[in-house]
Amino acid sequence: MNATRLIAFALLVGITLAVTVWASRRTRSASEFFAAGRSISGPQNGLAIAGDLMSAATFLGFTGMMYLSGFDGWIMPSVTLVAFVLILLLFAERMRNAGRYTVADVLSFRLSERPVRAATASATMLVAVIYLVAQLVGAGVLIRALTGLNFVPAVIVTGIAMLAYVVFGGMLATTWVQIIKAVLLMVAGLALSLGVLIKTGFNLGTLFSTAAANHPAGDAYLAPGGSGRSFLDTVSVALAFAIGTAALPHILIRFFTVPDAKQARSSAGWATALIGAFFVMTAIIGFGARAVLPAEAGEQVGKSGNLAAPLLAEFLGGGAGTFGGDVFTAFVSAVAFATILAVVAGLVLSASGAVAHDLWANVVRRGRDDVNETKVARIAAAGIGAVAIVITLAAGPGFNVAFLVGLALSVAAGANFPALLLAMTWKRFTTTGAIAGITAGLATSVVLIVLSPSVWPGGAESAPYQIEYPTLVALPVGFLACWIGSLLSSEKGAERSFEELQVRSQTGLGSEGAVAVH
Repeated sequence: MNATRLIAFALLVGITLAVTVWASRRTRSASEFFAAGRSISGPQNGLAIAGDLMSAATFLGFTGMMYLSGFDGWIMPSVTLVAFVLILLLFAERMRNAGRYTVADVLSFRLSERPVRAATASATMLVAVIYLVAQLVGAGVLIRALTGLNFVPAVIVTGIAMLAYVVFGGMLATTWVQIIKAVLLMVAGLALSLGVLIKTGFNLGTLFSTAAANHPAGDAYLAPGGSGRSFLDTVSVALAFAIGTAALPHILIRFFTVPDAKQARSSAGWATALIGAFFVMTAIIGFGARAVLPAEAGEQVGKSGNLAAPLLAEFLGGGAGTFGGDVFTAFVSAVAFATILAVVAGLVLSASGAVAHDLWANVVRRGRDDVNETKVARIAAAGIGAVAIVITLAAGPGFNVAFLVGLALSVAAGANFPALLLAMTWKRFTTTGAIAGITAGLATSVVLIVLSPSVWPGGAESAPYQIEYPTLVALPVGFLACWIGSLLSSEKGAERSFEELQVRSQTGLGSEGAVAVH
């Protein structure tokens, strides 16, 4: 048991819980719970959005991939940045102007409300729960590796903190936890990057050449192909991270927290800039870990590469057993833990919004004025969080996290992205098309994941579908189903409502009237 790291973790949890207490006193209405009262500024929201993406998977996972496979490990952060360019160009302002609190708000504005909300909310909950279990499994494994705390208490502590943020503080607490985490993560990334650059004389050429010399593949480490993926596999993974990330519900709902479309555009710009800077630092850290860590560190880093950044912190701080090494590692480890806490809180909030706002208030109760959305959302958050914790504990630390992340991103890309994009851009789009696209994208993703090498019992040798992520197929299937479903159906008033949506999404006229009943 590493006491220094446990103390750092406890301090961080204490700070974030204090933020939650502060936020709980300012969270009374549905607007405050789901959208922080639309009081978050563009730069603040940009930090929070960046924090949503800068998870343990990106900080530890991406640096680990670059440590292990060089150039190929750099592809995922590069295409993930593309997702925010798509969000900036396609969704940021339009989402803010067209909806209230959830993705389903945008679709239901011009389509039949009840079936579209039911389908979209179901896809949102599936993406959130799958991603949530993946994050909790990762949290248990990470905390066990870094502190010595067992998997079960690690998951329970993470889950309890996560539920406290959402149930008591809502979006305001979740947003400020994300902002704190994003700032800490940028500081940690900058400190590690500077440490690597000092070791390599601030010469990037020396950094990359030393990293290649220390890798078994030599110069091939700096060329494509180091991960062993096929071309189609690489394209599918790139699509999953670019398109899937752009359609993740817990990221899209952040655009409802700003006061107007100008701030939505500003927040997307800030997020893109911050994430771009962060990924530059992850590249320096990933390649730097290969360049400066001794050869025997390879065993400690492990097959996943997730411990490359903490081991680099220990080395730069003075080495194992030194005060500097232990403190630096404790700081980096606590920041990595904070990334998980903040991301899982955002996931639970998006899922609880789908239950309370979409299913309960607008499908079951059909928008009646006496619906207490905030109370239902808190109950839903507690229930969803508890289910995710139970699934995580039942699955155990050996569960295939990559499978879960791939499924979540694929469902978001195949089910959410086509319907959302076409609802805002295609006049002929209908409710039948939306339901068909969401269902087809969802079903294709699930089936192909089951048939993929990472899940199929026989592995790569006998798997019917040889590509790791199904996005290469699920994305076009989702668009095709939306198109066919729309062509085979007609909907009274659909084109008129499209014109209304266009005016509202482009100008913001009428958007301020879209507030929940308190």
